[in-house]
Amino acid sequence: MLAKTALYKNEKVAYIDKGKGRVVVLLHGFLGSKEIWESTINNLSKSYRVIAIDLPGHGSTPCFGYAHSMELMAKCVKAVLDSLRLKKYTMVGHSMGGYVTLAFADLFPENLRGMCLYHSTSYADTEQKRVDRLRAIEVVKANKQVYTRSTIRNLFATKNLKYLKNEVSFAYSIAKTMSKQGIIAALHGMRDRPNRHLILGFVKYPIMMVIGELDNVLPYNQLLEQCEMIEDGSLLYLEHDGHFGFLESPRQSNKALRKFLRKCYK
Repeated sequence: MLAKTALYKNEKVAYIDKGKGRVVVLLHGFLGSKEIWESTINNLSKSYRVIAIDLPGHGSTPCFGYAHSMELMAKCVKAVLDSLRLKKYTMVGHSMGGYVTLAFADLFPENLRGMCLYHSTSYADTEQKRVDRLRAIEVVKANKQVYTRSTIRNLFATKNLKYLKNEVSFAYSIAKTMSKQGIIAALHGMRDRPNRHLILGFVKYPIMMVIGELDNVLPYNQLLEQCEMIEDGSLLYLEHDGHFGFLESPRQSNKALRKFLRKCYK
């Protein structure tokens, strides 16, 4: 898929723009890129205009400093969408992309028709998680390859690793291209992000949550708790998957996402 670019802070931000119709914005997770959404883009672009963006420090988008806050990433996304003169869209954020989506909802609420938190949480990091982020930064500085490989494997349900070797390899091929600076900037940004759970109960547009029962990163019971805050909610509960539902169960994920998008644009 041919990538395009838009400017943010005088740097080129890479994105894919495919299909026609109502707009769906896809935001990848930590160690990802716009390419991670390949099968989702091909499926959704038959009915929608799909914009998939490389967030700062990921894919072909450069770094913008030592730390990439979720607010900075949200403003970067807004710059791309403004360059395309888009006013209303549904945003789908995977993991860290969900944190960016929540920051976007906080900063630019009038632009959203709906949002999907794909294996993501509205809660801030716990104190232990904040400590773990700093440890992760030291590991990245010492051996980026070891860190990225183990992190990607941990994003899949453990029992799925032997069945999804191609998917694991695909995700790792994207992660290993990231610079140390890009990884560290994202870790700092995720560590310092605020709690945004109030947004879930405040907004009037539809919200979908995708939860993996075998997620090694986010406890499913904590995410189910957040689902109860949502007034107009949809839930995709993947009992056999981890943190990568659109790679672990693509057919089921795409079907649920299409149903959600019809709800956002009815």
